[in-house]
Amino acid sequence: MKVVSFLPAATKMIYDMGLQEYLYGVTFECPKEAADLPKIVRCILEGKNYSSIEIDRIFSASKAQGKSLYWVDDALLESISPDIVFTQDVCEVCNIDTVCTETAVMKLSKQPRLVPLSPNNLQDVFECALTIARAMGKEEVALHYLAKLQRKTDDILDTLRANRAPLKRVMIMEWIEPVYNCGHWIPFQVAAAGGVDMLSNPAGDSIVTPWEKILKYNPEVLVIAPCGFDVKRSTEEMSILMAKPGWDELAAVKSNQVYIADFDMFTQPSIGTLVEGIEALSCMFHPEIFKADEVIARKFVNFNHLIVAD
Repeated sequence: MKVVSFLPAATKMIYDMGLQEYLYGVTFECPKEAADLPKIVRCILEGKNYSSIEIDRIFSASKAQGKSLYWVDDALLESISPDIVFTQDVCEVCNIDTVCTETAVMKLSKQPRLVPLSPNNLQDVFECALTIARAMGKEEVALHYLAKLQRKTDDILDTLRANRAPLKRVMIMEWIEPVYNCGHWIPFQVAAAGGVDMLSNPAGDSIVTPWEKILKYNPEVLVIAPCGFDVKRSTEEMSILMAKPGWDELAAVKSNQVYIADFDMFTQPSIGTLVEGIEALSCMFHPEIFKADEVIARKFVNFNHLIVAD
């Protein structure tokens, strides 16, 4: 069986479940575990260091013209001749969508099974792991994998209850310029970590959010995790937020609870990385209760600590 993944989250789950022996091709932005595999999907933004506003403008222009940011190496895909292709239809900015994938697959001499993974909420992402494993005839592997992750989230919930931890008023930013709120499964991550994001769009797309609305909401905790950006990359654009009127008056800024986090814990819907995101958020929301282990501690930083270090 030959499997190709057009979705970084699917690639990550395949590796997490130990099924990588069946994986023959991935995208240019798949996790480091797949670094040696052929890259079938490419992007016009690949290798470029555009700012948030430039990326937003490029996507908007591309969408207005009916074009995709992504393209498929047809010859490479034909040479692999996959049996299964995993793709998605959630966000045409983050990854190649199912329509583009179907167009590429139609050209193949052997038609593979096309498996779209399009989660809207956190439970859907759990189900995606099962969908992947079932397609590969390995459902039992997924059940063991998911049971382990469920125990982690249950332990967080039990700890929050035992400590009678109050819900924190938070905001998760999916983009810096323009500012986007969070959507889809992220609000459910927030709830699982002991917070509530009233600016979010649960099970729906993230949208541009006016700065004035954020000032009125006045989050106690602000988490900045732009899609595709790690901590270092996001830090380069923090001056944009700091220059906005009222920044210094935000409750999160006053209490030193502004955090920058790696995107893969939130906007890459692999259930393993999303559970890491819940663990990280619990440490950000309730640092008096939760302490990050070495792995999680490397994936987010308190912005005040960066300012002091500078």
